[in-house]
Amino acid sequence: MFKISVSTTFDAAHFLKDYDGKCANLHGHTWRVEAEVEGQTTNDLGLLIDFGMIKDYLKEITSRLDHKLLNDVLPVNPTAENIARYIYQELKPKLMVYPEIKLCAIKVWESPNNSATFME
Repeated sequence: MFKISVSTTFDAAHFLKDYDGKCANLHGHTWRVEAEVEGQTTNDLGLLIDFGMIKDYLKEITSRLDHKLLNDVLPVNPTAENIARYIYQELKPKLMVYPEIKLCAIKVWESPNNSATFME
């Protein structure tokens, strides 16, 4: 079994609805997103899948979030957990053309020390 991970970043603002604390106020982050995929075998080049392909898919998805107010883009409260789930649900169908790999998880950091992961 092989696992690879690819990450990218985007900048966006948000606030947490119905939250009692500082995060109820409008603020921004440089969000880091990591996608982890796995598969049993590599191709003839020794690759599970090209890192660049995963990165391109991630950038396509995160470009819709970049420099936006996430409350206006996402249909849910824009917590790190919900952002991870949103990106997972957007990436999973794109990877279905590669039956040899499986999307394991999406991890989203809102700071160097705080992250949330979504997996099925």
